[in-house]
Amino acid sequence: MLPLIETRNLSKYFRVPAGMLHAVDNVSFTIEKGKTLGVVGESGCGKSTLGRTMIRLQEATDGHILLNGEDITHVSGKKLKEVRKKVQIVFQDPYSSLNPRQRIENTIREPLKNSGNYSRSELKERASTLMELVGIDTRLRQSYPHELDGGRRQRVGIARALALNPEFIVCDEPVSSLDVSIQAQVLNLLMDLQDQMGVTYMFVTHDLSVVRHISNTICVMYLGEVVEMSPSKELFSSSLHPYTKALLSAIPSLDIDQPMRPLPLKGELTSPINPKPGCRFFPRCPYAERGCSQEPQKLEEISAQHYVACHRVREIN
Repeated sequence: MLPLIETRNLSKYFRVPAGMLHAVDNVSFTIEKGKTLGVVGESGCGKSTLGRTMIRLQEATDGHILLNGEDITHVSGKKLKEVRKKVQIVFQDPYSSLNPRQRIENTIREPLKNSGNYSRSELKERASTLMELVGIDTRLRQSYPHELDGGRRQRVGIARALALNPEFIVCDEPVSSLDVSIQAQVLNLLMDLQDQMGVTYMFVTHDLSVVRHISNTICVMYLGEVVEMSPSKELFSSSLHPYTKALLSAIPSLDIDQPMRPLPLKGELTSPINPKPGCRFFPRCPYAERGCSQEPQKLEEISAQHYVACHRVREIN
């Protein structure tokens, strides 16, 4: 059975005065239909760029993107328009991702209107259905974004993303700007919609507690590269890469008897501009040896569906 979406050695570079910034470098993975891949890492690791590149908001520098087995990396014109209907995004900031001059109903109707396949009455009916689906009272249809709280605004963004019944949605830190209680509501909404509609997610976040709650598989990124990928439960119970261990150790623990001791990361970040072939985590890794700075780290399967990019992984675990 083909995965819904797949990346093969996907890279996205940006030209800067000092050279070439490797935002996403040689990333490969698959996401099965109806599942959620969580992507985590520090700010600036390339996770949002990865999501935007996968849905063609940004053009890939190298590699391939496959949707239902079909290469969509370089499609254009009518074919790209068809792809747009199948892949969507929920942006991080519900305050800036909505047009402040457009009423809520019109915001949700816009993708439908642009598709050209709906009559005026059908547009209104579909907008009402979507509002009910994401839990927005239809009495708010004529409201402007500034009249809604953050949670409702993000629900509008989700409704807009669902308008054309997409198969794949990139959720780019959709709850990071919301209060904790509202975060839980939006996460539960996304999970309920997945159960009802079979939609597939790539969930980008820096919050490990959030990604644990919603993801089937978790991909850990560091400076543009994937350093570890495994089923969610296994990553939290048996993480292998030193960077993943450090991330997990920073999660606050409520267990008084066995509190988690943070593993401090020392040293300077490697520059993502014209990076050297060795491990990019080398300057901060407590287990690093000289060869780590010179040898490329390839993502290898250590156990079933558990991949790690560290040639010393068996020695340190």
